[in-house]
Amino acid sequence: MTGVIDRVAPLRWTARGLKWLGLDGRGLVVAVPVLWLLVFFLIPFLVVAKISVSEAAIALPPYLPIFDWDGIVATITLNLGNYGYLFEDPLYLRAYMFSIRVAFVSACIAILVAYPMALFIARSPEPRRSVLLMLVILPFWTSFLLRVYAWQGFLRSNGVINNFLMWTGLIDQPLVMLQTDFAVYLGIVYTYLPFAILPLYANLVRLDGALLEASADLGARPWATFVHVTLPLSLSGVLAGFMLVFVPAIGEFVIPELLGGPDTLMIGRVLWSEFFSNRDWPVASAVAVAMLVVLVVPIMLLRTVQSRSEDG
Repeated sequence: MTGVIDRVAPLRWTARGLKWLGLDGRGLVVAVPVLWLLVFFLIPFLVVAKISVSEAAIALPPYLPIFDWDGIVATITLNLGNYGYLFEDPLYLRAYMFSIRVAFVSACIAILVAYPMALFIARSPEPRRSVLLMLVILPFWTSFLLRVYAWQGFLRSNGVINNFLMWTGLIDQPLVMLQTDFAVYLGIVYTYLPFAILPLYANLVRLDGALLEASADLGARPWATFVHVTLPLSLSGVLAGFMLVFVPAIGEFVIPELLGGPDTLMIGRVLWSEFFSNRDWPVASAVAVAMLVVLVVPIMLLRTVQSRSEDG
């Protein structure tokens, strides 16, 4: 009996300590994702932000420390010129604007393609719905890199698409599709399409069918029911799918590198060049921090609109 009490007592003290920290019940559940974000997002971000205000150096690591202590006086040296350099060189501004344009257009195309697919899956009977959802998730079972490489075989001059079009007689000469902006848009939409379908499906599958029946009983045509009932109620899913495509597409590196041409200068390729080719880690870190700031503003705005639509 004494041994059982000895084992239970530390557990009681642990429970009291967690309760004193506010980690009982709901607080303990929330603490897990907060700890995850702290370790894998906030701390790495602070490290990158620290490097972004340092000076480049021919050393290992290739930057100077911002904090110096000689035993008596502590000196903190911040170099904000790395951020000023982003505005002085038009290369970075062009890369930012091009990345935002590509991500925005790709997200819009993905939503236009994903919406009818998600609506069809949501209105399918249960056995077929599970199969269709599995087909949507199936590409995640293969390597992302292999899927992008596969598009090279389809889009090149002697690839599958050009050979088929020439065999049917629709074209006389191969079309230039690889290393173009079209290839980048196609690769991004194909890769991130499941991220647009799944939130749309989760929203549409919860749509009350009685609302659609009431609209039909009042004499509304199917397209009017879609415009005035289905689309407004699924707006939160549209915004969620848009953000899930838009955010990762801005910093995309693999797809522009493999499918784009030399003029496809997205911010991900600029980051790679600064880190590994130029070895200018402070400027590269400033580019990364500025990109995060660029992302945070539209995410907050879209999240606000999404919350209002859900409340409505």
